[in-house]
Amino acid sequence: MRVWLAALISLFLAACGPRAPLTEESYVFGTRVELLVWGAPEAEARAAMRAVLAEFDRLHRAYHAWQPSELTALNEAIAAGRPHEVSAELAALIVRAQALAKAGEYLFDPGIGRLVALWGFHGDEFKPALPEAAALEKLVAAHPSIADLHVSGNTVTSKNRAVALDFGGYLKGEALDRASAILKQHGIANALINIGGNVMALGRRGERPWRVGIQHPRAALSGGQPLATLDLYDGEAIGTSGDYQRFFELDGKRYCHLIDPRTGAPARGTQALTVLIPAGPQAGLRSDVFSKPLFIAGEDWPRLARALGASHVLRVDAAGGIAVTPELAARLTFTAPADLRIVE
Repeated sequence: MRVWLAALISLFLAACGPRAPLTEESYVFGTRVELLVWGAPEAEARAAMRAVLAEFDRLHRAYHAWQPSELTALNEAIAAGRPHEVSAELAALIVRAQALAKAGEYLFDPGIGRLVALWGFHGDEFKPALPEAAALEKLVAAHPSIADLHVSGNTVTSKNRAVALDFGGYLKGEALDRASAILKQHGIANALINIGGNVMALGRRGERPWRVGIQHPRAALSGGQPLATLDLYDGEAIGTSGDYQRFFELDGKRYCHLIDPRTGAPARGTQALTVLIPAGPQAGLRSDVFSKPLFIAGEDWPRLARALGASHVLRVDAAGGIAVTPELAARLTFTAPADLRIVE
């Protein structure tokens, strides 16, 4: 794994003064998780963070895309053409994901799990190999989509047996919102939640806001320095999709896990895309989900960002060029001179 967005959080916090927040770390959702709490009694903070990590572990186990889980049981039923009874929680997740996928013009589509697996991204290590062409062509022709699912109460049916759900681009954002609610229930007012670079802030770090770094998508070229830093305020969430976390290289080409449903192949043309979501309902979920269709949209991202109501966006294209909306540009501090293109 490369360095994630906000993996430099501890560095920034250490530079801000001698007092450090209380922290807990774990590895879940296939990534590093970090919780930081400021200004609360240690016993209360530790209990709250343990409750958050327990919920993360539960979500990870319940909705794992390839290890036995409630999600794989549903996918097996879909492949067999059978109706399947799911938990009320999973039924609600599917309905929310359907709405978000539609809003993103189905460029983000949790129903393409079989495509993700075909490219070898259902695992912790990725072999540098292309899928068999005939199998890929057949699956693309089937047009699997989460839109093919019908949810009636807690019963899920599908008119398309090629659909397989994969919430890998969805669950971290859902977990951010769950973590925020749990921390507040435990009386924690000031915290930072980092799930592999998907970050949400609660309150402040003492007299100042929480500060995070946005990873440069080619860390080797940046000397390990972040592309920019950003102050996060209460309830805000930020998410990044990049081609540098889950990928393999073959014959000089990079193939990442972000699959374009239109072609059935990994998206090309974007190295990384970051979106900042203001405080509000499902801020964490939207920060995670919106970065995916905007990444896959390529040069068409400004139009889609407007349609999604995402005003704070930064994109690094395949050549390393940086485009940013004026709203986000005003919030960023770049760590080195950058040739920016401001996109309305």
